[in-house]
Amino acid sequence: MADAKFTVVRKELVQAEATPAVARRLEDGTLFLDFGRAAFGTLIVPLPAGTGRVSIVVHLGEKLGADGLIDRTPPGTVRYRRIEQVLAPGSASCRIVIPPDPRNTGRAAIRMPDTIGEVYPFRYAEIEAAAEIDPGAVRQVCVLYPFDDNAASFVSSDSGLNTVWELCKHSIKATTFCGVYVDGDRERIPYEGDAYINQLGHYGVDQEYALARYTHEYLIQYPTWPTEWQLHSVLMAWDDYLYTGETRSLETFYDDLCAKTLIDLAREDGLISTANPELCTKEFERRLNLHHDRYIVDHGLRDLVDWPPGSFTEGGQGERDGHDMRPVNTVVNAFHYRALVLMARMAGVLGRAEDRQRFSGQAAKVRETINRLLFDPDRGVYVDGEGASHASLHSNMFLLAFDAVPPERIGSVAAFVKSRGMACSVYGAQHLLDALYRCGEAGHALDLLTATHNRSWHHMIASGGTITWEAWDWSYKNNLDWNHAWGAAPANILMRRLMGVRPLEPGFRQVLIQPQPASLRQAAAKVPTPRGPVHVAFENDPGKSFHLTVMIPRDMTARLGLPCGGGMVAELWVDGVRRDGRLAGQTLWVEGLGPGKHVLKLE
Repeated sequence: MADAKFTVVRKELVQAEATPAVARRLEDGTLFLDFGRAAFGTLIVPLPAGTGRVSIVVHLGEKLGADGLIDRTPPGTVRYRRIEQVLAPGSASCRIVIPPDPRNTGRAAIRMPDTIGEVYPFRYAEIEAAAEIDPGAVRQVCVLYPFDDNAASFVSSDSGLNTVWELCKHSIKATTFCGVYVDGDRERIPYEGDAYINQLGHYGVDQEYALARYTHEYLIQYPTWPTEWQLHSVLMAWDDYLYTGETRSLETFYDDLCAKTLIDLAREDGLISTANPELCTKEFERRLNLHHDRYIVDHGLRDLVDWPPGSFTEGGQGERDGHDMRPVNTVVNAFHYRALVLMARMAGVLGRAEDRQRFSGQAAKVRETINRLLFDPDRGVYVDGEGASHASLHSNMFLLAFDAVPPERIGSVAAFVKSRGMACSVYGAQHLLDALYRCGEAGHALDLLTATHNRSWHHMIASGGTITWEAWDWSYKNNLDWNHAWGAAPANILMRRLMGVRPLEPGFRQVLIQPQPASLRQAAAKVPTPRGPVHVAFENDPGKSFHLTVMIPRDMTARLGLPCGGGMVAELWVDGVRRDGRLAGQTLWVEGLGPGKHVLKLE
């Protein structure tokens, strides 16, 4: 990547060793090992002297079969591999060499460094004819980007929610093995929609910002083809600035980010469409850096929304909730609106007043047109595009998530969104949960986070997954993999939304702490920031009392929002002193708390 430019230097990948959590010998002499959780890496097997071995046969896999052994014919692209390796004479141990897979080592894939070699995702290993091998000396070698396991924590009164947190935290950690966010093991290609969820998740589980920025800048220069993925780059740029407070990346890639808003596709009323050949030209696509030699795009931009019908699923309905794919697409224009809003803010940060005015004015025009042209007042919902009558979950949840819905319409739109359940993919879940928390529907969000049906994180766990999946189930995407971090939305949602910790000013000069517990009785979290961790703990008796304890790092001030809905009538106490807060809706706001420990009570 000598021709690429980056404003950040990544750390070197590291290798960590794990011992088996479970080991047992089978009747035929095979040694079965369970390392507890899947990771990307390889296996080191000790070889006692005098065994006379000339080769070794191992099986690596992510999933168990009905017989309790590694599933040798797993569904989708869940991983299983048999490896036979010739041993060097007199070897005291053997590091299994993973043969390269043509699917994930091609031109578009991120390649592993030669100093580390190929890796494979596995939780289980079987070693044939292993009577002389000490199971306690076998090692799973895990390859990953440096990770601080103690940087973040979450624990609550709901044990199932705690398990979901641990799944998602490990998913973010384990999938850093390439040193760039990739889409899983099947392709190992960075994608913007994946990387956005990865970025927010990484911010939630570690005090680490370089890897997210590196991936973001890589994708600006080597983008992929979905229309919304171009717009995700603007979202990623804003969050990088908001979390770090640094402007270097904005300055370096400013022109690229302006193009990524897709403002050049706008018609007179502000809406955009990739179906207009007069505007969506090859020259326009070149301004997006779309035509490059790493990921060959021969069809130009295409609207995605979510997994399409029949995509990798025989006869399947996809994950679009029946979305009517019109040339002027509501979901695409929701992203376009959000990108314009954020681009106006970034132009302001960099002192580009004229651009700030241009993007801000265009955002207002797009918002007005969406609400005039794409809203069905009889049903109180947004339709899927110009000329459509169908209303999908996606059209409505993205507009809610991106603050494009006027206050008087939020009630009907939120009611429709709730009625659709989890009728989206694991990618869509990120934006659905953001939308629900944004419009005060924390109870429904908590229900989705703790659900046990087959569109849930508990389904992944109950099925044996220890890294989040690419899809909810094989029935929704039959080539899914079991190592996809874009399924790990709770890694950021629990920190940003349920515990409510988000930067109000760049670099966390000011932090927002606004827990939305719904019915959750207790929770405590350690949330990483560039200035040190923010500690938040609450005890919640819905409608009666709410106790909040926070620890604010130095050089940071906080705005706190306490839930006081459900008819709660309570006095506010801050550090033992009776105070008046500012009531707005069902939240009581307390401003300007400085560093140190603070105890707030509504009772």
